[in-house]
This record gives sequence, C-alpha cells and structure tokens, in this order.
Amino acid sequence: MKALRTHAIGGPETLTLDEIDPPVAGPGQVLVAVKTCAINFPDTLMIRDMYQFKPQRPYSPGGEIAGVIEAIGEGVTGWSVGDKVLAGTGNGGLCEKVVVDPGRLFRIPEGVSFEQAASLLMTYGTTIHGLRDRGHLKAGDTLLVLGAAGGVGLSAVELGKVMGARVIAAVSSEEKAQIARNAGADDVVIYGRPPFDKDQSRALTEQFKAACGPDGAQVIYDIVGGDYSEPALRAIGWEGRFLVVGFPAGIARMPLNLTLLKSCDICGVFWGAFTAREPEAYRAQVAELLDLLQAGKINPLVSEVLPLERGGEAIALLQDRKAVGKVVVRVAP
Repeated sequence: MKALRTHAIGGPETLTLDEIDPPVAGPGQVLVAVKTCAINFPDTLMIRDMYQFKPQRPYSPGGEIAGVIEAIGEGVTGWSVGDKVLAGTGNGGLCEKVVVDPGRLFRIPEGVSFEQAASLLMTYGTTIHGLRDRGHLKAGDTLLVLGAAGGVGLSAVELGKVMGARVIAAVSSEEKAQIARNAGADDVVIYGRPPFDKDQSRALTEQFKAACGPDGAQVIYDIVGGDYSEPALRAIGWEGRFLVVGFPAGIARMPLNLTLLKSCDICGVFWGAFTAREPEAYRAQVAELLDLLQAGKINPLVSEVLPLERGGEAIALLQDRKAVGKVVVRVAP
C-alpha cells in the first residue's frame, strides 16, 4: 500500500511517498481502508519533533481519518466490514490502510461525506471541550475567537452560536472576515501581522475592547498566541476565562497582574489528553457533535482537498498559516 511518511526531522518537503506492506487487524483491532485524512496544526509540529508526542520513525502524519472497515480482528464486536467510520488516530492517517482501536471509532451518519467526517474530531472536539469544560461558556456571554477563519476557529464560531453566545471573530483579512461572518460571527476584528510595537499592541487592544463592548469578553478562545494574546487578555471581562488552545504565532508572555485586576482565569485546553483521561465524556461529546452535524447546525468548511502524493503541500498550508477552514487529503478515490 502507499503511505506518505516522515523518515527524519524536517518540514513537509521531507515527506516521501512509500510503498509498504499493509497492516493486519490483530485481536481487538479493526482495519480501516482510509478514504480521507484531515490535516491539523499538530501535524506541522510532529514531523519536526516539536510536539508533545514523538512517534518512532518512519511513520505517517495525519491524526483524523474517515474510511471503511475492511477487516475485523478477533474479539471485536459491534462493527462490520463495510461500515463507514471516522476516527482520531493521533498519527498514521496519511496511508491507504490503518489499524484502529475500535474504541476510537465512530459511525459516519447518513448524508455526511468522508471529507466532512474527517474534519470533525480534532477541531470541533477541541472546541466543545474547550468552550464547555474549560470556558464554561453560557448563553448571553461574549466570546472572542482569535484565528477565527481556520478549522478550529470556525468551529468555535459555530459552536459559540449553538451555545447562545455573542461571537466576535478576529482574523487577518477581509476575506477571512467574510468567512467568519458566513459561519455566524456577530462582529469581526481584522488585525495586522506581528511583531507589534507598543502602539500597535495598544491599538489592537482598543479594537478588541470596542468589539466586545463595555463588559468585555467572558471567554477568549486563543488559537494563535504570540503578540495577539496580551491585547486580547486586556479586553477580557470580570472573572472571564482566557483559553490557551494553540500558538502558531509563538508562545505569549502574559502579564499576570492582569489576571488579578480582572479576577480572570487563564486555562489550558489539551484535547488529546482529555480524550485519553475521560473517554466516556469524549464519546458523549462526539455523539453530540455528530447530531449537530447531521442536523445542519455545524458545517465543517473544507477549503482544500489534495491527493495523497500532495499531502506535504496540505501540511505546508497550515504551517504557513494559509489555510482557511479545513485542509483534507483524499487518500483513496
């Protein structure tokens, strides 16, 4: 079978399309013929050994897949050959077949494409966990989303609206602002590119404050980090929750005196660890997301679909912050 793999530390240009032996479903395992694999920011870090998990090379990047069950190992019940499924794999998705623990599988609802199915778990899963469990978002709150036109950002816009919040989308261009509006954002802030000097940082703070209103943001969903984080924190409301989700723009140095002045919290959102530590809560949240997807209340925006041999280009789009919505690799027709 074909697999796009990393053999040494490096960027997406170092990945190679290899011909390897297909895996076999052992006891308690399921073999999935992969149709699509969604790309996420951790894929850009893992191949450079900059992520929390460092799989043994060679391996295929790609942490969420959709496909069809091809074989079932001894002792597995509740699944049949031919079932359409999605799964979070952590890595290994950019290959034609992958062995999966059946506890990580979810059925794809009728009418949902493989591209949409592969785009659900990491983005919307991170966001529903972040907004609900860490941010305690409730109806009537103001939610400020940084990086709101990416896959995770758009999921925050959509789920924020589902939860009844007023959503402010912060993005880097008018084109991205319109995408966020289309997803339901109530207002937008268009920011420049860092680095910011003190005057630029102060001006961005005023933009955030003006959009959030006199009571500030009750929840801030920070996917980008860097020079954007402090201006956003300065726009937080009393007892607000600042959620640290990612930092492609760099790890921010936050003035902790602001947490005292606003009596606010800075909370980490580590979805991968949550899924391992609280598997029942994770499965319940995915079931809820699948219901919302089938009901049309959320709709993953898939902006790019590339073939397996161009999987490195797909990762580069996220690495270079050029992606809008989700980027998906079509592994098989």
